Amino acid sequence: MTDLDADRVRPTLTDPHGQGLGLDARLVVDRGTFRLDVALTAAPGDVVALLGPNGAGKTTALRVLAGLVPPSGGHLRLDGVPLDGTPPESRPVGVVFQDYLLFPHLTALDNVAFGPRCQGSSKAQARALAAQWLDRMGLADHADAKPRRLSGGQAQRVALARALATRPRLLLLDEPLAALDARTRLEVRGRLRRHLAEFEAVAVLVTHDPLDAMVLADRLVVVEDGRVVQEGAPTDIARHPRTDYIAQLVGLNLYRGRSDGHTVRLDAGPAVTTTEALSGEVFVAFPPNAVTLYRDRPTGSSARNLWRCEVVGLETHGDRIRADLAGELPIAADLTTVAAAELDLHPGASVWATVKATQTHAYPA
Repeated sequence: MTDLDADRVRPTLTDPHGQGLGLDARLVVDRGTFRLDVALTAAPGDVVALLGPNGAGKTTALRVLAGLVPPSGGHLRLDGVPLDGTPPESRPVGVVFQDYLLFPHLTALDNVAFGPRCQGSSKAQARALAAQWLDRMGLADHADAKPRRLSGGQAQRVALARALATRPRLLLLDEPLAALDARTRLEVRGRLRRHLAEFEAVAVLVTHDPLDAMVLADRLVVVEDGRVVQEGAPTDIARHPRTDYIAQLVGLNLYRGRSDGHTVRLDAGPAVTTTEALSGEVFVAFPPNAVTLYRDRPTGSSARNLWRCEVVGLETHGDRIRADLAGELPIAADLTTVAAAELDLHPGASVWATVKATQTHAYPA
């Protein structure tokens, strides 16, 4: 556990009646051939990210929490209080939608004041509270602006202020950074992380962006095909992916096989030599930049792992070239533009791929 992970560990809290504070849910939705069955627990102050591919069920889970989709089963308790059947407007839940859904005819101030007004505050009280939240968001100078005059980052912060102004016990964020350009996203992500760190209740974030999830969340819950396939601290999931989807997100080649000492016989066919001595079912992972490519079979290489492959695709990947290889073992390999040119890589080219044992990582399946 890193120092950052240690800082994120919070004690389990209970109310005076012994009920757990925070979120305790099992979200079940049956829709024809699709079934969502996701368990979620979180203590006050936790930020949980639901991460997964399109169609995995992340947004459906969020909408069940918000009361916008009726569950087929399971349970939902917040601070020990059952919310099953409670209408959305009666739940202590704040929501920031992907497109923010600000009222176009209201100013930023009145957008934020809307929630407190619905909770019974006077107009003056609600606007005073809204002014405080806009100030906290660095938007005091934009209080009189209507949404069309706000930038994407400013609109996102107004939506967040509107959700927080109702003092929710559960904050739901549906792809809150997806509508922003890359430069704005970087700035807003940092601001959002600070605001979430100060939030005293539970926050659940839905995203398909691994960087958003890694930066903003204390814990990741990865959902595929309506079920949880892995959950844990961001650093643990990044180092120990358990599905191809997660491995691709964190940029690793991932294989499953059976280990006998330092040799892992992969389900895909060949063997991989590792530095870890394990026994039984294991995963083996290594990054694409650990792969070295040769056009001819290398004779002086110290790498213990050597496979003959064929280039099936090339694409720019940041400042490097990502080669997609098939053959003895499907592999993603990263190399410089110069190296790719010197090797005369092109689809259909035959290459030899090597990986040192010290650059592999094996762990129990």
